[in-house]
Amino acid sequence: MRHIGIAERRARLGRRHFLAPLEADLEGTAGGMVGLHSSDPVTVYLSAWARVPRFERQDLADALYERRSLVKLLGMRRTLFTVPRDLAAVIATGCALPLADAQRRRLAKMVQEQGIAPDATAWLDRVCDATLAALEERGEAVARDLSNDVPELALKIRFGAGKKWGGEFGMSTRILFLLATEGRIIRGRPRGTWLSSQYRWSPMETWLGEPLPALEPAAARAELVARWLATFGPGTLPDLKWWTGWTVRETRVALEAVDAVEVQLDNGVGFVHAADLDPEPPVEAWVALLPGLDPTPMGWKERDWYVGGNAALLFDRNGNIGPTVWCDGRIVGGWAQTKAGEIVVRLLEPIDDVHRDLIELRRDELREWLGESRITPRFRNPLDKELASG
Repeated sequence: MRHIGIAERRARLGRRHFLAPLEADLEGTAGGMVGLHSSDPVTVYLSAWARVPRFERQDLADALYERRSLVKLLGMRRTLFTVPRDLAAVIATGCALPLADAQRRRLAKMVQEQGIAPDATAWLDRVCDATLAALEERGEAVARDLSNDVPELALKIRFGAGKKWGGEFGMSTRILFLLATEGRIIRGRPRGTWLSSQYRWSPMETWLGEPLPALEPAAARAELVARWLATFGPGTLPDLKWWTGWTVRETRVALEAVDAVEVQLDNGVGFVHAADLDPEPPVEAWVALLPGLDPTPMGWKERDWYVGGNAALLFDRNGNIGPTVWCDGRIVGGWAQTKAGEIVVRLLEPIDDVHRDLIELRRDELREWLGESRITPRFRNPLDKELASG
């Protein structure tokens, strides 16, 4: 069995994640990374900045909202991703659409239990259809506008009665999430600046000018695994299962479908493409400042080979990573932006002077690129909170 050690895995990471050297374009980066995380609107911009030479914010806005060569849609683990159009149907079919029936049943149960309608299934069908019709009439709209057209969207759903974590959420949130999961609507241009997470919604077919291609689920899962292996391989079965959100059986079947082969890793058995067994040559010294939720650190479940012993400082309690500093395929620290706009870096691992100088240069470039913008990661980790407050 071919052995791929930590040093070779780190070399693969640098080259295949467009971090060493920087030479990819925007669409190529989004496709090569099998999507850029977008749950936090800041992430996708900073992930692109870290990989695409001379990247400007308008480049992404043009790709998303003018050319529409990139789209935002729900994907792996019910997470929002920015992906090229040719990958959208693969991710939707492989990850989002299978969740739709369970999401619809769960919401119907809430409607029934809270006495909103005697026939919750029929009520939900009617409200979803009315919401889509309102969007088709408007072309695009935010949730508040749609609530004027479909009054049921203004209703509230209560949860956790009597619990500290109890509260309520708007029906519009769940209805729009359900329609997005079903691939019927899509997020368009945000309302506000590039930092805003309040999106206008449009019918999927209207936004793209055509419906998403219909794919066979097993074929979509196999395609997704093939792409993941090309970028994140070698990886373990738990890595892939976690990244996709699939069952163990679905993950195994998809690995078999692409003829993945086993390799020996320092932490167990991993998988790569059968044609991807050649040794990875070393890469030149490189550094990167990656944002919270960047797809590189979120690409594996078993992370010791690049995180080391600093996970408690870099991840929140739900497993979301904050901003990180990278050297040659491993995390060596974290960074944050202060209220004054300074980029503060703290190293958690020893590095040499060459890498220190590269980090200083990259830090200055990020400060200049952000300009007057102030960013706060949506999911804060202990190190980020400490650095930002200083």
